[in-house]
Amino acid sequence: MRTTESRSATETGGRMGTFAGVFTPSILTILGIILFLRLGYVVGAAGLGLMLLILLAANLISVLTSLSLSAVATNLHVKKGGDYYLISRTLGQEFGGAIGLVLFLAQAVSVGFYCIGFAEAVVGMIPGAPGWSVQLIAALAALLLFGFAWKGADWATRLQFGIMVILALALVSFFIGGVERFDAEQLSANWSAPGEVDFWLLFAIFFPAVTGFTQGVSMSGELRDPGRSIPNGTLSAVALSILVYLLAAFLFAGALPAEVLSQDYAAMQQVAVFAPLILAGVLAATLSSAMASFMGAPRILQSVSQDRLFPLLNPFSKGSGASDNPRRALLLSGVVALMTIGLGELDLIAPVVSMFFLISYGLINYATWFEAQSASPSFRPRFRFYHPLLSLAGALACLVAMLAIDLLAGMVALGIMALIYRYLQLKAPLPRWADGRRSYHTRQIRQHLLAIRNGPDSPRDWRPNILLFSDSSHRRLPLLKLAAGLEGGSGFVTAVKMLEGEGLRLRRQRDEVEKVLADDIQRARVDAWPLALTVNTFDAGLRTLLQGFGLGSLRANLILLNWLEHDPRTLSAEATHIFARHLWTAFHEGCSLLVFDGDENRWAQLEQIPPDQRRIDIWWWGDASSHLMLLLGHLMLRTPEWEGASLRILIARSDEDDPTATPDDVRHYLEQSRIDARAVLIDHTDPGARERYSLDASLVFLPFRLQRNEPVDRYGQPLNVALEPLPLSVAVLAAEDIDLDAEPEEGEAAERARALDVLNDARRLAELTAGDLEQMEADLAAAEVDTTLDQAEWAQRQNDLEQARRRALKARARVETAHQLAVQAGVPEEMLKV
Repeated sequence: MRTTESRSATETGGRMGTFAGVFTPSILTILGIILFLRLGYVVGAAGLGLMLLILLAANLISVLTSLSLSAVATNLHVKKGGDYYLISRTLGQEFGGAIGLVLFLAQAVSVGFYCIGFAEAVVGMIPGAPGWSVQLIAALAALLLFGFAWKGADWATRLQFGIMVILALALVSFFIGGVERFDAEQLSANWSAPGEVDFWLLFAIFFPAVTGFTQGVSMSGELRDPGRSIPNGTLSAVALSILVYLLAAFLFAGALPAEVLSQDYAAMQQVAVFAPLILAGVLAATLSSAMASFMGAPRILQSVSQDRLFPLLNPFSKGSGASDNPRRALLLSGVVALMTIGLGELDLIAPVVSMFFLISYGLINYATWFEAQSASPSFRPRFRFYHPLLSLAGALACLVAMLAIDLLAGMVALGIMALIYRYLQLKAPLPRWADGRRSYHTRQIRQHLLAIRNGPDSPRDWRPNILLFSDSSHRRLPLLKLAAGLEGGSGFVTAVKMLEGEGLRLRRQRDEVEKVLADDIQRARVDAWPLALTVNTFDAGLRTLLQGFGLGSLRANLILLNWLEHDPRTLSAEATHIFARHLWTAFHEGCSLLVFDGDENRWAQLEQIPPDQRRIDIWWWGDASSHLMLLLGHLMLRTPEWEGASLRILIARSDEDDPTATPDDVRHYLEQSRIDARAVLIDHTDPGARERYSLDASLVFLPFRLQRNEPVDRYGQPLNVALEPLPLSVAVLAAEDIDLDAEPEEGEAAERARALDVLNDARRLAELTAGDLEQMEADLAAAEVDTTLDQAEWAQRQNDLEQARRRALKARARVETAHQLAVQAGVPEEMLKV
């Protein structure tokens, strides 16, 4: 078996180690232009004390994100794409595709920014240089860097090593000069701000200094062992950069007055022992940052393209050479960089680009928290120095920083991300990889099921959980569409098929049948689950299925199946008897029965009718089946396919059933149940009324009964006789009566509460009567030595004592009775204890 390290190295095919692949591009980007040209200004404007707070707040994001990055990077075998790969494989292709696209654009645009910074520094050293020379020099610098990137990561790394030497010399020059000029009194004078300070403005100026720590992650495809190099290289770069900025801030504060620091962006040259090295450092810093972005942008684009999320970008998936150098993506990155340079005025888009980096950091933190919260057995990061709450804090810190630095830019960046996310939701292909969302949802399901288990049942919580039985696809499709309407977006549907027999061949057939069920569900475009079972006999299998189906309190409560076809061969006495036997089995297991009479052609005709021109007829007999039909009809109207349809209640009860049933009574019931429907009273003595009244209905609900070995309607007619002349119909037999007007105080919760209240009241009464009895016994014992009591008073006291004993006995008996009732009501045992 291969180790994690060897597998990672083999699959990525990279050749670079931690220092060259991660540490170098990260530290060179962090120690950039802000260190050389803006750190002194922030120290002078804010004072050293507030500057340290800014440094702490900014690096809090980088440290927390680095910890999260290390955790998620050591939980995956990281391939190409860096941030994009980590986020997409954790949060899914929608988040991943959105961040991948904007990160590519942000890094490609950053190349132009850094090259312009380089050009401005060069032009500043050339007196009288024309204005257009900035863009010319920037373009030449971009083309030079493009050449190194075109040659590959090895050439770019050699350039970065050279830049690192220049940066190191510049910093050594500054540190030596700072130590020589250090004055403790000057440091004390610069501790506080010289005037009023806008904290968030200064934070926004300084924050870009810490945004380069993920540059090395973009090189994940070039690394020998990303799982080791990414955390080690990133954390080392962040730690060293914090130390460098901290020392530099102290040296600035101890070397120059605040007035000089806040007015001269080139104050570092005044401190350094050899000022030209600082100029070289400025040039090297801009080039190093541009080079890192030039290496990262095309690799992110190539990874996104290889995942085929955006068809327009598919050509950029191809690489060149043994290292799969993304030259096509590099060409597009170069074009974006040159366009940025040509644009010249960058103030409008620069803040939005910065926000994209902050969003990526926030998503890295969120992805780590998300994975940890899912409690997935597969979340086993080798990096142990993290905590889910720290990752969540990092995500929130990124959000706060976005909105505090530039609210408008932050909202624009989030809006762009949201648009891309929505596009991928609608247009992206089926998921191409397993992400962390399934584990997270499974965790939520577990928690919610446990919460349901500990909560009381109530009629208000009833939801349809449908088991759908059908043997053929052509009859299953309309049944699936009907089931989707019946559950009304609030329940569950499972399409079931049982295969009788045993053996390996049957198990293979079961897999094939389940695939057919899944295909039918997809064709019907409904939300349902397929389930194929192998059983010895259908009857035994049906009983076992109904008893064991579900999880926790989520049990099947509705059985939906097709009626036998209107054909003499399928309506034989034996077939009807078997059908009725299966219905009896389901009914005895507590499931209500829904028998659908319809076919694909008639359902297709129904679909041609606009929803607002449809009508559902419910044949009302005021029983449990009527209540269930009313609720199912109402649920159907909540679906887009039936929205706007009308409900009509046809009251067909006999005088023996309920002599007070009138349209007004039913309307009052509908009002109490908060269901809109029209009630009509019909002649209940005429079985033919169904055809006359409901022939033009879109769907008909009517109740039925099981009479011996045959299903019959309420008039005693065989069900096939009742269904044959009707349009699409559903015959209903309820196994439970659903209270459509249930109040929150009703149901098991209320029963338990009342039973517990009765028990507590009985216990208090028993305590009072026992106390009275004890007091009276004590008084009577004292009276035995009292010679002043006459015989009549003594007899009265004895009589009172006897009555107190009877009251105490009755109170104890009431406690025992209340205790039994509380147990029957389901009061938890711990609450029954005294």
